Amino acid sequence: MAGAATYAGRDNRVDVRIPRMEADIPVDGDLRAPAWRRAAALTGFSEYQPIDGVPARDSTRVLVWYSPRAIYFGIQAFEAHGPVHATLANRDKIDADDNIMLVLTPFVRGRHAFVFGVNPLGIQEDGTITEGVTNSGFGATSQTGPPPLDLSADFVYESRGHLTPWGYEVEVRIPFRSIKYQAKDPQDWGLNIVRSVQHAGELDTWVPTRLAAVSFLAQSGVLTGLTGLERGRAVDLNPIITQRAIGGPAVGQPAGWHYGVERPQAGGNVRWGITNNLILDGTFRPDFAEVESDATQLRYDPRQAIQYPEKRPFFLDGIEQFNVPNNVIYTRQILAPIEATKLTGKVSNLNVAYLGALDDEGSPRAGGLGHPMFTILRVQHDIGEASQIGAVATDKEAGGSYNRVGGIDARFTWDRIYSFGLQGVASETRAPAPVLLGSPTPGKRTGAGPLWEARFIRGGRTFGMFYDLQGIDPEYQPDAGFIGRAGVVNLNVDHRYTFYLPSGSFLQAFNADFLFVNIWRYRDFTNAGATEDRKYHFTGVATLFGGWTLTGGIFLEHFGYDPSLYANYYLGHITGHDTTFTHYVGTSTIPNTDCLVTLQSPQFAKFDFRVNYVTCRDENFFEWASADISNTSITLDWRPTPRLRSQLTYNAQFYHRRSDHSLVANTRIPRLDVEYQLSRPIFVRIVGQYDATYRDNLRDASRTDLPIFIRDPVTGAYARATRFASNQFQAQALFAYQPIPGTVAFVGYGNNLTEADPFRLLTLRRTSDSFFVKFSYLVRMQ
Repeated sequence: MAGAATYAGRDNRVDVRIPRMEADIPVDGDLRAPAWRRAAALTGFSEYQPIDGVPARDSTRVLVWYSPRAIYFGIQAFEAHGPVHATLANRDKIDADDNIMLVLTPFVRGRHAFVFGVNPLGIQEDGTITEGVTNSGFGATSQTGPPPLDLSADFVYESRGHLTPWGYEVEVRIPFRSIKYQAKDPQDWGLNIVRSVQHAGELDTWVPTRLAAVSFLAQSGVLTGLTGLERGRAVDLNPIITQRAIGGPAVGQPAGWHYGVERPQAGGNVRWGITNNLILDGTFRPDFAEVESDATQLRYDPRQAIQYPEKRPFFLDGIEQFNVPNNVIYTRQILAPIEATKLTGKVSNLNVAYLGALDDEGSPRAGGLGHPMFTILRVQHDIGEASQIGAVATDKEAGGSYNRVGGIDARFTWDRIYSFGLQGVASETRAPAPVLLGSPTPGKRTGAGPLWEARFIRGGRTFGMFYDLQGIDPEYQPDAGFIGRAGVVNLNVDHRYTFYLPSGSFLQAFNADFLFVNIWRYRDFTNAGATEDRKYHFTGVATLFGGWTLTGGIFLEHFGYDPSLYANYYLGHITGHDTTFTHYVGTSTIPNTDCLVTLQSPQFAKFDFRVNYVTCRDENFFEWASADISNTSITLDWRPTPRLRSQLTYNAQFYHRRSDHSLVANTRIPRLDVEYQLSRPIFVRIVGQYDATYRDNLRDASRTDLPIFIRDPVTGAYARATRFASNQFQAQALFAYQPIPGTVAFVGYGNNLTEADPFRLLTLRRTSDSFFVKFSYLVRMQ
């Protein structure tokens, strides 16, 4: 390899002209083929986290060249300071291993990047980076560092690797047909390479990337003069067949069990690369069976809805182009599409994404109005190095009812560390009016309202600021999107100061953060009224040598009474055989103090863990009173062998009344995921989750001690809010064969059980179960 041109990142030699060769070679992990002797060599890596700007302690050399059909990377990672972490992991689960991430931006200086990751054995982890947009608003907060990696997408590429006496070596081939790129010839691509060194808890980058920047991708190097790129026919066919058998108690047989076997469902996907940068996807009767159920999330505030990630393959392809601030687009609202079409790509500097879907009329959200039709359009225009402006429109139609949403958003950056974002969205809805007690026959209800946001960020290395003002009208309703809580205005003011110590110190960095939050009910804000909630959060984060992180915080909070949350609450005055009811009205404000501590370990070779504990005093929303709380969250990852991996999580909430220390409610959710990798494409997974929930008889404990009743808004009947307990256990097993994305064979089983008393286990009884199979095959037409 003596003849290879060398480009050292620390010398700012980051504009690279890589050689083009008229050959394709097999990917076997061996870099001794003649083509590798002519490849460009990328060296001179820098540390990025926890301390940026210093030379990397471990040497990395990446060789690059391309053929007409693919780009090749040869990775040589030298490790002289500690052991290499490598397991035969499943796809997208290599974060505990040493790994290399190739960050490609085919539309150089664009806001979207493709990420191709490999561990030392060549196991893959891939996804996308989208800058300037998160689910909650515009980009990241004042914290610096790389934008989050979305692992939703699965690309077809090849990789093989092995350990060596000096570290590890990996060979990667990325076909051009697997990604979108420019239509012009020649063209330039953005590139950065990120190496994760687990024994030291460090990230290294080829380009000397700075933490103090509002754009990670804008700091990329450039592969110049790429020419003669060929995609081939770029047509993928993906037929799918699935079948399920659902079991339940047999009617009329107390000890019997009956299975209903559904007819096999055939469907499929078609993917056509119309041009290098425009892809058309179509699907009919796609498979949306969940291979793994969503892990249950704890709910700390009943006013806040819970969001779950998209997992369905058809929606995941190109999902980064549907990203809109504040979840104006949330594809899980399309529950069971009969057919759908999607167009994604880039034309000049304009990102275009269209989705049309006909949903199943069995959807409970359809309200019996027929098949809902979804139409979604998202466009974005890149401006300069890291700015952009975008527009969005969504429409849901069903039986004369509709929901339409439209809006614009923009993000402007300057001086590399400043950004300012704006968003304005409005919705209009025409839907059946709800039936309430004493109401006449319902007609049609029309509502309209806006969502707006303004955000300023200073992403400095030492000092950072984050100011955000967001308003969501009570009438704003995105039926193709998601909102956590409507009818409020949120003001966030966050200041951060970070101290850096010399490289190699035990304490490497300390982050002091102060966050101030004001929340108004929307109409109170527009009428210059008082706030509902006010919060002061003081947090300190210590980054220790070797990858340890210790966090402590004190949160001072004042919660204001929300009448809408307790509209059906009544106090029962019991006199003899008679009970009279008075509407519940809570105390106007309740002060709370939360104490937080979090300890996160490095990624050790065999295990890692994270422990989060919150105590002191917090809101008891069940009875609108202050409570003594204990919230625990523990995650333990254990990898006893390179093939076996397991994750144990435990989440628990306890609320005790301050008046008499009795238990108001608790939730305990342990979950165990175990996977065994029989070979690179074959694994077996077993998942068990126990959800134990308890709530006491509700009463006005902080004042009158009277029992609380709930009034049914339809019938007007009053029911005592009595003690409630639920103990549910879910067990799942899966055999999976997945050599490449799109070609799979799944055989799975799921079982739901319950019992009267928590964690007895031996008294669990089955309530339902199911078997399912799925087979699909990816045909790539050349």
